[in-house]
This record gives sequence, structure tokens and C-alpha cells, in this order.
Amino acid sequence: MSLKDVHHLAIEGVIGVGKTSLARLLADRLDARLLLEKHDENPFLEDFYKDPARYSFQTQLFFLLSRFQQQQDLLQQDVFHPQTVSDYIFAKDKIFAYLNLTDRELQLYERIFVTMEKTVTRPDLVVYLQSSQPRLMQNIRQRGRPYERLITEEYIASLAEAYNHFFFHFQDCPLLVVNSSKLDFVHRAQDLDTLIQQIDRHPGGMVFFNPDLP
Repeated sequence: MSLKDVHHLAIEGVIGVGKTSLARLLADRLDARLLLEKHDENPFLEDFYKDPARYSFQTQLFFLLSRFQQQQDLLQQDVFHPQTVSDYIFAKDKIFAYLNLTDRELQLYERIFVTMEKTVTRPDLVVYLQSSQPRLMQNIRQRGRPYERLITEEYIASLAEAYNHFFFHFQDCPLLVVNSSKLDFVHRAQDLDTLIQQIDRHPGGMVFFNPDLP
């Protein structure tokens, strides 16, 4: 798979892994359209971290509707930017739903999700970033988003487990699984170059990339 043939490249991973930073860098390098999740627009998110049981469904439904609207916008072609880089895939919405919703809430959620999913296009390639829990927590604390200050190590651990389960069974499109614990795309240009080379030579299917770094 050549990078020039990847019309929609999606970056995925747990909170704090660097999805958005990498998506911005790749979009800039490729002169591509950039599609980012709108976390700050969710009015229930901070309440969710304070009281997950009470605010899970409202938080999830807002994200689902927001992500669906963004995906519909992707159907409009951009003649100036034929490639798109996003920091999420629509299907990952179910990771959070199954982690946080009750059985009754999931029944309603599934009916809504299935209807929406039918009109959502799939990316040509997903880059799934993995990282160690200490680095994830460090990144979360360093960026200082007010609504993330209540995120616990236990929640991140359960989320990482859910992400791994989801993507190790993922078959919607080619997948590049990257151990990014020692990579620094923001401050080391060679790390970004290394990843781009991996994308450019991706053979299809699921590929694991564990860079040999000190």
C-alpha cells in the first residue's frame, strides 16, 4: 500500500496516546484535510468523569451524534485536499459504549448506532497507537484539560484493555499497530519519517510495528 493511495488515514488509540498531535503532523505533511474529534463541545464530559454512572448515556449519545455528523461531512469531496487524516474512526464509539453503558442503555444505543453506521465510510488505513500506562497518564496531566483531571489510572487501564480487544479483532480495513511508547512525533522529525515509511510500505491486513529505539 502506497501512502498516495490512502485517501482516508485514521489515527486511533487510548486517551493521551497522541492521536491528535500525530494527525495534525500527518495532515500538514500530506497537505490533507484534517478531521478532529470535538471533545470540548461535549457538555456532559466533565460530569461524566465526576459521576460516570449518571452521565454515561448522555455523554455517549452526544459523542455518537457529533461523530456521525462529522462523518457525513466527509462525504463532501474536497478538491483542494484529496486526502483526509482523522484522529478517530466512527466504529470506535462502541468501545466507550460497551465500557460505560448499562445493558438497557446498550440496547437503545445499538439500534441508533446500526442505523448510522450504514452511511459511514471506512478509512483506507488505521494507525493504532499503543503506549505504556505511565506515559498515557503523563501526557494527560501535561496537556491539562480541565475535564480530564478526574481521569483515573484504573479507567485508563480498562480503556486500554478494551481498545486492544477491539483492534485485535478489527477487520474493517488495513491496520498498522504501533508501539509508540518511545516515539516522539512532535519533537523528533525522524520518528514521524519512520512512521510514514511504515505506512508507505504497508502490505495490507494487520501489521505490528515495534521500533527498535533505546
